[in-house]
Amino acid sequence: YVHVGTGNYHSDTARVSEDLGLLSCNPELGVDVAAVFNELTSSTPHKGYDTLLVAPRNMRSRFIELIRREAEHAVDGRRAGIRAKMNQLQDAEIIRELYRASQAGVDISLNIRGLCCLRPGIPGLSDTIRVFSVLGRFLEHGRIYGFENDGAPEYFLGSADWMKRNLDRRVETIAKVTEPKLIAEIEEILTVAENDNHSAWDLQPDGTYVRRRPKKGETARPSQQAFVNLVR
Repeated sequence: YVHVGTGNYHSDTARVSEDLGLLSCNPELGVDVAAVFNELTSSTPHKGYDTLLVAPRNMRSRFIELIRREAEHAVDGRRAGIRAKMNQLQDAEIIRELYRASQAGVDISLNIRGLCCLRPGIPGLSDTIRVFSVLGRFLEHGRIYGFENDGAPEYFLGSADWMKRNLDRRVETIAKVTEPKLIAEIEEILTVAENDNHSAWDLQPDGTYVRRRPKKGETARPSQQAFVNLVR
């Protein structure tokens, strides 16, 4: 059994942070996880990871491939989209790829809690990109990366943000989620956050943030409270 998570095994942060974890008995994933620990403990290089995205080995190149695939789908008139949730977006190369994908017509929704060096909604550059941040009782800490893939969506979760230090200077892991029920759960998590009309802040093209408020007669939908209600 292996557990791929977005947070730490720490009792204090567990009380205040929102995180995600994948528990699996998939043998291929287990082989890759064992290889990561072998690299960490014995400096034994692994020839190639089949299931995991591992930084600094293959994570950057794999994410670029996935973003470019969505751009190609959009150009060909196929279904394309990117939905991601992370703490920070800072890596210049990834940002350039997202800009190119937007110019190709890919619809991109980014839930980024903190620092974001991408500017959304700029005509001719990032028209199709939306960026928002959720601030509430819990510290948003989960990382999700989703790619529409022409109607066969692929979702990944793990420890890395789209930051240079995560992609190039640390050992980080991202795992693909393959169980249909878990994919549906991840899609629900992303949708609840996107529909937050109370605790979400939208990033404007000029770098400022505007807080969402319920329209007149509309019920407030704070996403963190919605998740608490789902658990209850």
